[in-house]
Amino acid sequence: MNAREFTRTALAGLMAVTTAIGLASGAASATELKLATFMSPKHPMDSRVMTPMAQELAKLSGGKLTVRIYPAGELGKGPKQQFKRAIDGVADITFGLPGYTSSQFPRSLLIALPGLTKGAEDATRRLWAVYDTDLAGEFTAVKVLALWTNGLAVLITRDKPIRSLADLKGMKIRAPDAVGAKTLAAWGAIPVSMPAPKIYNAMNTGIVDGVLIGASGIRSFKLHEVGKYFTTGLPSVVTPFYLVMNKGTWQSLSAAEQAQIEQVTGPALSAKAAQVYARAAQGGLKFAADKGGEIITLDAAAAAEFRAANQAVYDALSADLQAKGIDGKAIIADLEAAGG
Repeated sequence: MNAREFTRTALAGLMAVTTAIGLASGAASATELKLATFMSPKHPMDSRVMTPMAQELAKLSGGKLTVRIYPAGELGKGPKQQFKRAIDGVADITFGLPGYTSSQFPRSLLIALPGLTKGAEDATRRLWAVYDTDLAGEFTAVKVLALWTNGLAVLITRDKPIRSLADLKGMKIRAPDAVGAKTLAAWGAIPVSMPAPKIYNAMNTGIVDGVLIGASGIRSFKLHEVGKYFTTGLPSVVTPFYLVMNKGTWQSLSAAEQAQIEQVTGPALSAKAAQVYARAAQGGLKFAADKGGEIITLDAAAAAEFRAANQAVYDALSADLQAKGIDGKAIIADLEAAGG
């Protein structure tokens, strides 16, 4: 090998080593965040909210900051543990419901008060309007990425149509959370608590007579197969949701990475999630009707009966919070004022 050939060979080797080091460095600098959800990949919150968010973040970061979604409880069964999984770092990000651990979120669950809001988009705006002043203290252990609600809950029943307050008396109805349970009790029903994925079997076997749930859940949980009557027009509750990040994970990110995450989350992502739920609710009711379900809209007199009964829920929750040293009446007033 002459001097020229030796030089070429040495340079080629040096370039190969440099390229390998560069690739390794690039791979090492990439960050993948684990997102845990108990919903299926087909659920609107996965397919229309979380997956698009992950895609936007990957594009924004040039592929250096990505989110891998673990659906259907892959990182741990049981939706009640989602908030704890975020705190403990089982997942970097978790999707869940404050209502599944109601005692942790007495302030945030006030958004669910019956008749307080007009639906998903209105409730979500109110949540963010009072977040800093009234709710942030419940989320100090995590970084909040999004907070939103679904639409006004409807009553879905197996065998008996609900057209008045009297019709509901003594019926066993699944409640979405502590506020929903108090609401059903005020309406004369017997509230039964259980996670949404268990509703189908509970209705199918007669453990419950019906369910109070956002209409978006009709298709997600196949409730058109076990429910015959769908009562709308109630001064009803909404259900809040969260997307939160492990605090250590958040603090380990660079300022640029944090800025990229904040660009695709926060109030804007929350509003999008609320809009998805609003559209899914409309689609769910249409789907139920197409499958032979009876859609019932309360008349004004019947709705007024439910609205009058709701006052007992406001009074009870205000008293409960007062006993814990929380000024529930002030938070309710802030939520009411945030509606404009």
